[in-house]
Amino acid sequence: MLDDYYLWIKAFHMIAIIAWMAGLLYLPRLYVYHCQAQVGSNQSETFKVMERRLLRAIMNPAMIVSWGLGLWMYVGHEMWSEGWTHAKLLCVVLLTLSHMMMAKWRKDFEADKNTRPESFYRFANEVPTVLMIVIVILVVVRPF
Repeated sequence: MLDDYYLWIKAFHMIAIIAWMAGLLYLPRLYVYHCQAQVGSNQSETFKVMERRLLRAIMNPAMIVSWGLGLWMYVGHEMWSEGWTHAKLLCVVLLTLSHMMMAKWRKDFEADKNTRPESFYRFANEVPTVLMIVIVILVVVRPF
């Protein structure tokens, strides 16, 4: 019975991660398009709404659920002694920092104070991708 419970927690953890990653991959792309919109235009205002809703309604809850269920699985199954978990946790912290930076950038766009070019956001879009690849390899291969 405990194994079934663990599998449900793991499934919901994975669902939350997918939602979080979708947001982490999409929000910087919205910023690229937002850079191309004229400040104060209808298009710019639409991007502000889309960015705020994506961050608050999808990304923030998904991040919280990912962290909560992930930590529950670590605590409940004593994985702290395995080396790959330390590396994975570092990558998840870096994903969280990336999320926080995106939230700050959203506030800049909201206040019409963005000073970064679209190329900056194109590069920022790659960070979650690289971290996701590393995390998947660590979890599946468990190299150390």
